[in-house]
Amino acid sequence: MADSKNRATAAAILPLVGGASNITSVAHCMTRLRLGLADRALVDEDALKALPDVMGVVDDETYQIVLGPGKVARVTPEFETLVEEGKAAAPAAPAVAPAATPEPHAVTADELAAQGAELRAARKAKNATPFKLFLRRIANIFVPLIPALIGCGIIAGINGLLINLHWLPGVTPALAAIASGFMALIAVFVGHNTAKEFGGTPILGGAVAAIIVYAGVANIEAFGQKLSPGQGGVLGALGAAVLATYIEKWCRKWVPEAVDVLVTPTLTVLVPGLVTIFGLMFVAGEISTGIGTAANWLLDNTGAFAGLVLGGLFLPLVMLGLHQALIPIHTTLIEQQGYTVLLPVLAMAGAGQVGCAIAVFKRLKHNKSIRTTIKSALPAGFLGVGEPLIYGVSLPLGRPFVTACVGGAAGGAFVGFFSMIGDKVGSTAIGPSGWALFPLLDGNKGLGTTVAIYGAGLLVGYIVGFVATYFFGFSKQMLVDLNVDTQEAAAGGSSEPLAPSEPTPAEVTASA
Repeated sequence: MADSKNRATAAAILPLVGGASNITSVAHCMTRLRLGLADRALVDEDALKALPDVMGVVDDETYQIVLGPGKVARVTPEFETLVEEGKAAAPAAPAVAPAATPEPHAVTADELAAQGAELRAARKAKNATPFKLFLRRIANIFVPLIPALIGCGIIAGINGLLINLHWLPGVTPALAAIASGFMALIAVFVGHNTAKEFGGTPILGGAVAAIIVYAGVANIEAFGQKLSPGQGGVLGALGAAVLATYIEKWCRKWVPEAVDVLVTPTLTVLVPGLVTIFGLMFVAGEISTGIGTAANWLLDNTGAFAGLVLGGLFLPLVMLGLHQALIPIHTTLIEQQGYTVLLPVLAMAGAGQVGCAIAVFKRLKHNKSIRTTIKSALPAGFLGVGEPLIYGVSLPLGRPFVTACVGGAAGGAFVGFFSMIGDKVGSTAIGPSGWALFPLLDGNKGLGTTVAIYGAGLLVGYIVGFVATYFFGFSKQMLVDLNVDTQEAAAGGSSEPLAPSEPTPAEVTASA
């Protein structure tokens, strides 16, 4: 039954993105179906966003359809099958986008979504810089690792709980091995994905990166000290694989074809391998240690302020695409310490966004269109999927986006304060946030304390995001334009604003 429902979702999406012939690539991350499209003009975005299972769309380097955690992993294989079947058969004519209908006088959720699409397009144009394109490539290396990080992180959490409760002592060593195996070899997967992303042979990138985790490096001395297996971690693996890719490309250009099959892979592994052993492992190890030291120092000494800044600025970082630079930092911290102390702080931005959306819902009690959008997007928002609320509500409204950031700053300051007094809150994996992060929480003061601090931080983010948006998120003119019954206006009825009865003094002040 579930498979048929997922196949129906895939079948509904396919014609709205131009059919099988318009699909050049299919992939997914934790929440999004990522499509390469030959012609984006064939996408019927309005109809796509109207599908029940679609939480939103993001027009980026790939066309991304937000389906949510769990759902996307089930829909993607069905979608791939339909694409293969469609390409094998005679391709159908692309769906023609319906003619635009006249817009109603009142501001609707559709108009906000259109503004959100314009903002996405503007952001995409601004993001097309060499630095930001490089960050996207880095993200493409680490995003495919997230499911394994999540699974192993949850198993590690279960194992820790069993150990603390002294339950199943014969099982906990096995769970520890299952949880730790991936992290012990994560450098190999990073090397594989790096070579693939930069145009090399993935298995050769993995082979070079495997040197970092090989136990035998303990017998090698570099820079006057013995190397340690794993020294340099994911950063060393990334650098080694990039170097291997450039060596391979050089070989493909200059090595005669007759001996290419022998010479190219040998040099691709040998040269970067020597550089890795006698240089990269040491340098990357020092950088990795510095990242861990800096993150801990920041939260230990300036926790409340650091949390305020990180929680408040994370949504703008997402809009600029700069949050992708944090992915290798998170992974390095997890590799070193078992959890990243930064992610729970950054997750507070989503809490501010949820509080903001609830306030918009309350203030615009007569705008059924926007309220319907919020009702459909809030469950995903609580689980940490914020795109529908960002692009469909707060960002196009303007001021509510700022007040959402205020809520995130408050939640971040709360979690950061507890880190400053010695109660660290961390996540054993990256990707989830909101309520979905609870199973992945870890810290230095026990699971109960960690969960309580994180949960209280979310509550602070919700409350401050709500209060800031309710009282300061709307100008007087915004309420006039937005707080109307859009359905009645579209039907030709009165489009006069229906102001809330008996406004409080605070509401009057906020509207001025």
